[in-house]
Amino acid sequence: MKHTIDFQPKLFTALKNYDRRKFTADLMAGIIVGIVALPLAIAFGIASGVSPEKGLITAIIGGFIVSFLGGSNVQIGGPTGAFIVIVAGIISQYGIEGLAIATVMAGIILVLLGLFKLGVVIKFIPYPIIVGFTAGIALTIFSTQIKDLFGLRIDGAVPEDFIGKWAVYFQHFDTTNLWALGIGLVSILIILLTPKVSRKIPGSLAAIILVTVASYLLKRYCGIDTIETIGDRYSINPAIPAPAGFSFNLETIRGLLPPAFTIAMLGAIESLLSATVADGVTGDRHNSNTELIAQGAANIVVPFFGGIPVTGAIARTMTNINNGGRTPVAGIIHAVVLLLILLFLSPLTRHIPMACLAGVLVIVSYNMSEWRTIRGMMKNPKADIAVLFTTLLLTVVFDLTIAIAAGLLMAVVLFMRRIMESTNISVIHDQIDMTADAESNHRDDKVEVAEGVEVYEIDGPFFFGIASKFDDVMHTMGEKSKVRIIRMRKVPFIDSTGLHNLSNLIRASRKEGIEVILSGVNPSVRETLLKAGIDRLVGEENICANIHIAAERANRLVAGKTA
Repeated sequence: MKHTIDFQPKLFTALKNYDRRKFTADLMAGIIVGIVALPLAIAFGIASGVSPEKGLITAIIGGFIVSFLGGSNVQIGGPTGAFIVIVAGIISQYGIEGLAIATVMAGIILVLLGLFKLGVVIKFIPYPIIVGFTAGIALTIFSTQIKDLFGLRIDGAVPEDFIGKWAVYFQHFDTTNLWALGIGLVSILIILLTPKVSRKIPGSLAAIILVTVASYLLKRYCGIDTIETIGDRYSINPAIPAPAGFSFNLETIRGLLPPAFTIAMLGAIESLLSATVADGVTGDRHNSNTELIAQGAANIVVPFFGGIPVTGAIARTMTNINNGGRTPVAGIIHAVVLLLILLFLSPLTRHIPMACLAGVLVIVSYNMSEWRTIRGMMKNPKADIAVLFTTLLLTVVFDLTIAIAAGLLMAVVLFMRRIMESTNISVIHDQIDMTADAESNHRDDKVEVAEGVEVYEIDGPFFFGIASKFDDVMHTMGEKSKVRIIRMRKVPFIDSTGLHNLSNLIRASRKEGIEVILSGVNPSVRETLLKAGIDRLVGEENICANIHIAAERANRLVAGKTA
């Protein structure tokens, strides 16, 4: 079968029946989303360890590519809080160039995921893992903002690790700048109270405008110059820089492969989760493979302009939907609005207090914390709770790469354990009760088997976890039978370990003069058995369509052996 690429950008479909009414709605939504994205892009850029305009460049270029090539009508792309932790970690270890290389590598991985139609597979990542690392990221983001929120005077760099960071904070809380703390707390209050006044005004934008004006007035007319602003720490370049290259070498690529893979997985999960949530609101249906290709393209291009990783942003996507955006044109307009702000208004951003941005990110981390979801999941099975808190703790104490890997490993092990517990192997002698049996021929409700015939029924997948369990059942049997029927009507699949186990059983049984008959094998399992050569080992005549044929053949074989 020929492999076809599943790449169908929604923009080109949307433009076929585009009209003035749709453009008006997209224009209003795009302007509002652009304004909402402004403070977030700046805050995410600074928190990630780059200059504020790099956050804006990411939202402009990345947001444009995601909307232009994406598989969702309403997805808004840009920098998000989820990447702050991993981006800051990569910069501290490999520098800005290392981040650029890791982001390009992540983009290539995302494109490959889309080309090989693996968009659906991402959705199967267990929910406790997603909740765990999201909550862990939220806690880590909160911890990174304490220095600016309290205006702490700390000589030297703050430690990267969570425990070391808080140890330094507790040693320096006596240096708290009350003006900075007041500005941070006021910013948080404004963000929380703004929706009660008007839901159309973004709380973060209202906080930044009001607090920046207040801070400027305090500094100019009251002589209060202890409030640190963006301009005190960064110089802002109000322009899109020319693309710059960077050197690849095998050693750097090898070292950056794990964080690049984490960026790709996190970007895929967050963007597809955002698109799925959007589908639930709009009634639309996104193309996950096209979306992954678009996300990958954005992450390949953005680093050449100094940007940071791009993904779908749930909050901005929902803002787009709530304000009438229904086609990718709204996302393109949002990118244009941010470009105009960067070119003509970015000098004003130098007056924004760092404590105000810290307050914005505190609210972002609170919204990401998923504490209500965690509280609701406490009634779930203990295995899910264990996966959730393991992922959360590893995210906080170590890093996201280790947390996702360990969470997936735990989830797989626990899943296999559940499968093993739900798979039963029963032994039947003399008579098989066919009441309510799918293989019943309605002539009778029971199938008689002769003395010397044992029937082993496997109810569940025959994989490596069950193979040893089947061996144990076989070895606990007392007197040797003359014929063994293995009833496989409820076996949905068999893996290589199951095939190996079955082959060994047939060979060992043959050596002891015991015939093995396979009954009720479904087509897919039968095909696997044929490819593995089980038919030559057991005999084609001993692979029976149902238990009636298998029992008749077993009874004849026993009669022949007895004679």
